[in-house]
Amino acid sequence: MDHHTDDTPEDFDHRILAALRARGADPRVAGAARALSWAGEHGALWLAGGLVGAAVDGTRRGAWLRATALTAGAHLASTGVKRIVRRPRPAHVEPLVRTAGRHSFPSSHATSAAAAAVAYGALGAYAVAPLAAAVCLSRLVVGVHYPSDVAAGAALGALTARAGARWMHAGAHGVRGGGA
Repeated sequence: MDHHTDDTPEDFDHRILAALRARGADPRVAGAARALSWAGEHGALWLAGGLVGAAVDGTRRGAWLRATALTAGAHLASTGVKRIVRRPRPAHVEPLVRTAGRHSFPSSHATSAAAAAVAYGALGAYAVAPLAAAVCLSRLVVGVHYPSDVAAGAALGALTARAGARWMHAGAHGVRGGGA
């Protein structure tokens, strides 16, 4: 039995995306996915959340600001990788949202979401992880990324935040009100 025509990583990516994009046929699912995608645009949700954390948690303001900087840095790194890789967005599904660019690898939404989940989670904001997962999933439901784009973006974001963990936590011990 010859399976090589249907089981390449690219075929797997296409099939998973098509299945998840089909969930967007339900107007409630489509609306939620659009809202999550909009909120995650350019990392805005995560950057705003980090700044709120810094504003309300004065004793760890520096750590929150550094976590926010790590999240922004991860997002910028993903845009740099995207410009190098230049993978086109999926063409076999109809997208539910417009995108800022033509390239899909890695997902910058997933990168900033995972960076925020790791960085803010280390500060006790555990609710960020499920919201981050929902934003990642939304990019598939709206049909603008392959699953491998989202997985790569999430890995890049998590690794960036993890790599900066020591620096981030150093901000928690700085002079109160002295910033990052």
